[in-house]
Amino acid sequence: MCGIAGIICRNGIDGSDLARMADAISHRGPDGDGVWFSQDGFTGFAHRRLAIIDTSDRGLQPMSSSDGRYTLLFNGEIFNFLELRVELEALGSKFRSDSDSEVIIEAWRHWGEAMQLRFNGMWAIALYDAETDEIFFSRDRFGVKPLLYFESHERFAFASEMRALRSLSWVSSDLDLSVAQRMLFDPFSIEGSDRSIYAGVKRLPAGHCARLVNGALKVSRWWRTVDHLPQVPADPAEREARFRELFFDAVRLRMRSDVSLGTCLSGGFDSSAIVAAMSHVAGESTPHLREAKSWRHAFIAAFPGESNDEEPQALEAAAYAGVTPHVMRMGRDDALQDIEQVLADLDDIYISLTSAPWQIYRELRRDGTLVSLDGHGADELMGAYRQEGQSFGFALRNYVARIAAQSPLAHRIVDAAKLARLRMGGYYFLRHPQWLAPTAPVIASDSDALPDHWGMVNRRLYRMFHGTVLPTILRNFDRLSMAHGIEVRMPFMDWRLVTYVMALPDEAKYADGYSKAIARDALAGYMPESIRTNRRKVGFNSPMPGWLNGKLGAWAADLVQTPHAQFDAIVDSPALLRRIQGLTQSGKWDWESVGRLWPYINLKWWLLRDAKSAQ
Repeated sequence: MCGIAGIICRNGIDGSDLARMADAISHRGPDGDGVWFSQDGFTGFAHRRLAIIDTSDRGLQPMSSSDGRYTLLFNGEIFNFLELRVELEALGSKFRSDSDSEVIIEAWRHWGEAMQLRFNGMWAIALYDAETDEIFFSRDRFGVKPLLYFESHERFAFASEMRALRSLSWVSSDLDLSVAQRMLFDPFSIEGSDRSIYAGVKRLPAGHCARLVNGALKVSRWWRTVDHLPQVPADPAEREARFRELFFDAVRLRMRSDVSLGTCLSGGFDSSAIVAAMSHVAGESTPHLREAKSWRHAFIAAFPGESNDEEPQALEAAAYAGVTPHVMRMGRDDALQDIEQVLADLDDIYISLTSAPWQIYRELRRDGTLVSLDGHGADELMGAYRQEGQSFGFALRNYVARIAAQSPLAHRIVDAAKLARLRMGGYYFLRHPQWLAPTAPVIASDSDALPDHWGMVNRRLYRMFHGTVLPTILRNFDRLSMAHGIEVRMPFMDWRLVTYVMALPDEAKYADGYSKAIARDALAGYMPESIRTNRRKVGFNSPMPGWLNGKLGAWAADLVQTPHAQFDAIVDSPALLRRIQGLTQSGKWDWESVGRLWPYINLKWWLLRDAKSAQ
């Protein structure tokens, strides 16, 4: 796991530009840095290293092939690299390191773009071919690892984070007004597209690759989940057995590490299933190649007195798995702790302040635990956004999602209904357009032809997984963890498990009032029963309602009333301020008002930050 950056310019590269990009993402790779230039001086790569697999200097990047033809920049992990290495050695490849990076170079040599289908992992890749003077870019199936870029007639630049691109004087930092408005309307509708909040910065979408040839970028889509759905057993017992097999193997592969690893443990179903699976896999009699020697570490964020506190459940799961709990408790007085740095490291717009995950990953770094196996992706894969007593609302959201998936016109109808609901609830403050929802960018997976027999649950989850909620969550956890040089691995995101679960019918996700039915049934006897059968869904969030009813609410009000011409031109700031002050003074902030109003607050901070840095 690392930070990558590069510049391509036919007029030659200013080395100081590349150095600034690398410095901007130094937090992603505290274990080393490297720079490489092509012989003609037109292409430059920079790398910041987080050493996880082969921590020796043999794993340094940028990494060139033995013949000098290929040079690689790679951020991520190829978890099945040992198996691929055996195949490549049989084809004649010779290796100088024990890293997964070198496996990518040899895989490209033998398989070209087809290597992507062989990889089980998470990645953002840039690979230069000196013979053809082309660069190949690739992003993993589901977009776990980021790849952003800037393109003009004179220059092309790419990086792991926006701040690296923004360090370049020739990259525009102008706000993309349409994206900003859409984010305030629906913060989950941008990350699955190729757009960003900056007009000059785009992203390579998940499951896409690209070639930079003669200064022109040609983007193509190499992965569609719906094209890879397997046949699933009809017998429930066989279905559960297959899920268990895939899940345990996903955990097994992700326990490969040459450094200490652990897990972030909330006490909910997902993270408890992960830590229990880690214990089960480590206890198997069959030896596992490159399994981490130190893994019994569970990091718990606790919020005493708040509705989203799950410390007792987390401690129960840790005891069940036989791991050491590290508890970090956050109270209402901690609302403003490190807030400026948290917002700067997120470097985007979200529905809440992400202090809790930011601080828990900081604790991992302080402990020397550099890898965390976390439960991200399970909610969007198997369903979890149904709360007790919300059966009608849940069914309605599924029905609306099915309508929205039918056509662009249907999308607009659903957006119009959402706009009306926001206005009625007092949660809409955009000046323009008043009665027309901001246009959503194109998301590639929305055009996927889903099986006719799929029900409403599967259709809704497919869009959440590929286009809306999950891409945003993956972005957040990449930035929050890498802010401290921590690698996050997600067993529920293993492509074999994803395609298998996607192929299951609706009732395998929801049954008898339970979400994630297939996982709950399959893991009976492998995790604490009280957690396995618990319907409560909390999520890994800071205790925002409590915080905003206190000091954070006053902070937000002060922020909103600070003038900023561009923000005030698109947002009715006086009305927004009255709403924030009213909720804070009455102590009536709740999770809905947080999710609706925090994006406005977040954007205002972001614009003020940019204005200050430009002075």
